[in-house]
Amino acid sequence: MTSQSAATLRSRYVAQAASDLEENRRRQQELAERITALKQEEALLADILNLAERYEGFADASRLPEQLQDEPVVAKAKKKTSTGAAARRSSSAKSAPTAKTAKAGAKGKSRQPLLGDLLADLLGRYEEPRLAKELRDELIEKHPDRNPTPQVVRNTLESLVAKGRIRRHKQQRSVMYTLVEKGAADSGSSD
Repeated sequence: MTSQSAATLRSRYVAQAASDLEENRRRQQELAERITALKQEEALLADILNLAERYEGFADASRLPEQLQDEPVVAKAKKKTSTGAAARRSSSAKSAPTAKTAKAGAKGKSRQPLLGDLLADLLGRYEEPRLAKELRDELIEKHPDRNPTPQVVRNTLESLVAKGRIRRHKQQRSVMYTLVEKGAADSGSSD
């Protein structure tokens, strides 16, 4: 083996190792971002369970919003979640940063528009179908106080599809959404 062929072989190994290292780091970054998103989703789900446990005994759902602002009900809910499985579920929520804001946010929730309404408003500005990622990016840009995970945005969009407020379009492997026009929703016409 000549020194030139050895140098060529070595440079190929170096180039391949550098490429593999770059790919490895890219995949690590993707996994780290996915773990962060999953932790945010876990905190959200824990908050939902906590709220569901708070209001499980109420038969009249129309009273729930006013009870969100009622301090004695919150105090009762804290006593209730301090035992058994409920305490285990809420302990993970207490350690999450969003759990601290859940109590304070409960009072402000009635003033803040629902995520579905915000997404429908964004979709209403376009005639062509939009990707969930594009909608999430635009939502974060226009509403910096809102930072839903991509999964929460997709779930919200799918719930709007189920309600007939928006329409889903599949193009190859992409799923896109458009707002259903009020007349089209009433008459049942489709694209």
